[in-house]
Amino acid sequence: MYGDETRAKTVLYTALFAALIAVGGWISLPVFAVPFTLQSLFVILASCVMHKKAVYPVLLYVGAGLLGLPVFHNGLSGIGVLFGPTGGFLLGFIPAAFIAGVLFAKEKDIAAAVSAVLIYDAAAVLWFMLTASASFPAAFIACVLPYLAGDAVKAAAAVLAARRLRRMHD
Repeated sequence: MYGDETRAKTVLYTALFAALIAVGGWISLPVFAVPFTLQSLFVILASCVMHKKAVYPVLLYVGAGLLGLPVFHNGLSGIGVLFGPTGGFLLGFIPAAFIAGVLFAKEKDIAAAVSAVLIYDAAAVLWFMLTASASFPAAFIACVLPYLAGDAVKAAAAVLAARRLRRMHD
């Protein structure tokens, strides 16, 4: 019975966080070349709750978008989105969710949240350099610099959530 309950929770959380990540893409502020969204917050929160299994909702979200469901920012979908300025973030969410999840499971909350931000930002910079033929400074300025404060707030919110959830389960 325990295995069935665990599987059911995994399926439930996978669907919930995939939906939240999608909704997070629709909630955006188009202030820079890459819009400020809440997707990364939900990726980090999934890692906090699901640990290494947080990669499941991210894969579901990215896969659904690639298959044509309008789940990406502004209801976009398809492989073409990956070749735009946000493609690196989408790809970076996958390893970020897994690694942050492993660290959240070890109660290394700050390291988990910071590692998630560093991983998806690094992927975004590298991808932007590739797809836009941009230099590292130009990619960093476009993909990271304008979002540092927002990323810090989202990471802090995830750490607070992780600690609160942990207290609720103890």
